[in-house]
Amino acid sequence: MTKVAIVGASGYSGEELVRLLLSHPHAELVAVTSRQQAGQTVGQVFPKFASHPRARALRFVDPNAELLARAADVVFLALPHGVAAEFAVPLLKLGCRVIDLSADFRLKSAAIYKEFYAHDHPAPELLAQSVYGMPEVHRAAIRGASLIASPGCYPTSILLPTLPLLRAGLIKPQGIIADSMSGVSGAGRKAELDYLFVECNESVRPYGVPKHRHLSEIEEQLSLAAGTGVTIQFTPHLIPVNRGILTTLYLAPAQHFTTADETAALGAQIAACYQTAYADEPFVRVLEGKALPDTKNVVGTNVLELAWRLDPRTGRLIVMSAQDNIVKGASGQAVQSFNLLCGYPETAGLL
Repeated sequence: MTKVAIVGASGYSGEELVRLLLSHPHAELVAVTSRQQAGQTVGQVFPKFASHPRARALRFVDPNAELLARAADVVFLALPHGVAAEFAVPLLKLGCRVIDLSADFRLKSAAIYKEFYAHDHPAPELLAQSVYGMPEVHRAAIRGASLIASPGCYPTSILLPTLPLLRAGLIKPQGIIADSMSGVSGAGRKAELDYLFVECNESVRPYGVPKHRHLSEIEEQLSLAAGTGVTIQFTPHLIPVNRGILTTLYLAPAQHFTTADETAALGAQIAACYQTAYADEPFVRVLEGKALPDTKNVVGTNVLELAWRLDPRTGRLIVMSAQDNIVKGASGQAVQSFNLLCGYPETAGLL
């Protein structure tokens, strides 16, 4: 058993981490922090867990790096960007391994971080050692990491479908368009007018246009895969569901196709590319036949579904994905990295 702690356990991602780690066969949840909920038990704050013996005994405490380091070997940071780094620095110095769910360590450039997050990076000296926590892409590096930067929800829904195609040279790095729709939990557990029920219900709206913060990590990872700078068009939308992300990507194939034979040949290459990339991946499901991604099939799971179609009329490849923004897009992916970090089966606690 590995002793784990969650800093910022009262938010949506923190709550999901509590759920996953309470039932994890190799994790012992020894500390949860929240300034607002300090003194209350996990079962009191989250009644859905109240029947679990650990939830009845474990109490929320104020965050203190020294006390956390004494109690836990691995610490999950479910905190806003800018705040997470304040805890990561002392925890790493005290010998903990850190899995950060914020954006603080996803980028390698402090300048790009400042451009997208509008403040100086609080710990630029750690950017070089952080590992982008996408197991399907960086599995080997995650195993030896001390600081893991778990990806954002939108980036996960875009990168997993796109990276294999870029690495294989099947699509052009120019002209990528991504449209995503996310449930309201993606905005976090906070009281703001835009996210009240009456404002969100029966409403679909874009936001973060034209420069959503997640573009920074999306473009960095795509550029690494392509071996050249990649700039994409990304438009996120808020939809009136609790959780789930559906992303549609419009991509330009590297080779021209108009005839039935050309379309079939390209289709075979794309299918083989995804087969090579994901046939053995437990949490990426490439759909076959007429099936298309659907959030109802992935909500509550750590699975990302994807499917693709070639459109000879427009000359484009359309790739679609669906995932749970809080599980595969946040806490589940973080636990997947935890399993790799500690040498446990990658699926432990996630199936």
